[in-house]
Amino acid sequence: MKPERYIFVFIAIFFGVVTPIYWLMAREIAGTFVLGFAGLLGLLIAVYLTITARGFDARPEDRRDAEVYEAAGEVGFFPPHSMWPFVSAAVVTLIFLGPGVEQAWITILGLGIGIWAVSGWVLEFYRGDYQH
Repeated sequence: MKPERYIFVFIAIFFGVVTPIYWLMAREIAGTFVLGFAGLLGLLIAVYLTITARGFDARPEDRRDAEVYEAAGEVGFFPPHSMWPFVSAAVVTLIFLGPGVEQAWITILGLGIGIWAVSGWVLEFYRGDYQH
């Protein structure tokens, strides 16, 4: 996990340097806050990766003497087809459409359908053809 950690440490350092420069040049609080928060988020992920890397053995990607065949095998499980990402995207569209057209009922409808969509996406492999 060292490469990932280094990427996020770089992000934290970059935004840590850019934020005060931006404040001195622009004197704008919103952009300064966003840049500083981006740096903090990079630092948060870097710290998380550092802490969790202690509990794992080195992956083949982390060793210089690793061979390609060492990383062979199952990568993970990916669903062959699912309607739930599309339904969830439609729900997010409804939720943000409500304030856009100044109709609160559209947002409330989107939140109601959103509960159904998220539960369907989370529980899709506990019922039906893919039940384990």
